[in-house]
Amino acid sequence: MDPTMVSETMRDAVGVCIKLGAPMLLLSMLVGVVVAIFQAVTQIHEQTISFILKLIVVVTVLLVGGSWMMGTLQDYTRSIFQLISS
Repeated sequence: MDPTMVSETMRDAVGVCIKLGAPMLLLSMLVGVVVAIFQAVTQIHEQTISFILKLIVVVTVLLVGGSWMMGTLQDYTRSIFQLISS
């Protein structure tokens, strides 16, 4: 393996990580901001509200997009194994 192949493989790995993690992170951040604004307006300072809502969002994203995430991860793993065998 030459250095360019290694760097391309690492770039692809970072891309897959971003692709898989972005939906959960972005939606949980959006929920966190909305809950923070709601808490600031109503002056309710309960930490569990934000945590529970973020947990629900992350679980929902995993249930809805889990098969796509697993397929993406399997495709990347297959490409790594093909790269190792060649």
